[in-house]
Amino acid sequence: MNNNNNNSHQKRVVGVVVNKNKNKNNATRIGLREFLKAPREAMHDMREEELLWRASITPRIHNTPFNYTPKVAFMFLTKGPLPLSPLWDRFFKGVNQRFYSIYVHPLPSFNGTFDQTSVFHGRTIPSKEVKWGENSMIEAERRLLANALLDFTNQRFVLLSESCIPLFNFSTIYTYLMNTTQTFVEVYDDPSDVGRGRYSPKMRPQVRLSQWRKGSQWFQIDRALAVEMVSDRQYFPVFQRYCLPQCYSDEHYLPTMVSIKFWKRNSNRTLTKVDWSRGGPHPSRYIRFDVTPDFLEKLRYGSTCKYNGKITNVCHLFARKFTLHALDRLLRFAPKIMHFN
Repeated sequence: MNNNNNNSHQKRVVGVVVNKNKNKNNATRIGLREFLKAPREAMHDMREEELLWRASITPRIHNTPFNYTPKVAFMFLTKGPLPLSPLWDRFFKGVNQRFYSIYVHPLPSFNGTFDQTSVFHGRTIPSKEVKWGENSMIEAERRLLANALLDFTNQRFVLLSESCIPLFNFSTIYTYLMNTTQTFVEVYDDPSDVGRGRYSPKMRPQVRLSQWRKGSQWFQIDRALAVEMVSDRQYFPVFQRYCLPQCYSDEHYLPTMVSIKFWKRNSNRTLTKVDWSRGGPHPSRYIRFDVTPDFLEKLRYGSTCKYNGKITNVCHLFARKFTLHALDRLLRFAPKIMHFN
């Protein structure tokens, strides 16, 4: 009988221990929200193939089992420092970080840092060498997208350079991007030597000459297209092999792929204003004396286009190329004209 009492006592003790462990596990349980939470720092040790694989994962069930605030990912492809960062800091000032995230891809040789008070602090991603006009430019864009895709709440993706500025305040840009199902990739057929003349017949059958397109590399896309871009094994390898220097893949890869597979949802225009009127391989650069209130207003409202099927004069949300010498006048005029904060 003593043995039975001892066994009963042991069972009770074991039961208590199990209950305690169960309560402890409940207290530290990681739910889906925590599981999906993005890393605090943008820097990590993943290899490129690991990063692209992780970024390509997407749920087949589209209705999320919880509510969340969709974010815009601002992705800066730079050579080194961000000379216009004070303007961007003003742009983001007072905006809840639940609405945006930032990623910076500088050259690996860049050793600079951002002040801890800056929105760019801690937002530099692992980078590789990038050469203008070469496929490394596309690789960098895919790298930025892949890092941004690690945050499930990033739903819109904007590619920017160090010479870009915003033309409106954050709420206007956020609303414009979120209230449409369209993507913004400039796509057009250029029959000249700097358009179809860059096509290689070796790209057949994946890409035919009739499918070859051109456009600005500065895109604004949704999560679905971002996943397609980082996981593309159909078109990107063809560009890597046959779109060599003097082909300028950054002007052709995404426009061509979007034109072939995703044209129904694309607007065929970019939201980044660039001035090519002076000719040459590079757009116009804006210096200090170019920046006036009238000039900024022209950039904001000087065009007409369609947005959600209706004519509008708000066609560009960003503009480039602005130099460091333009910063003082941008800081003087832009916050008032663009209604920052």
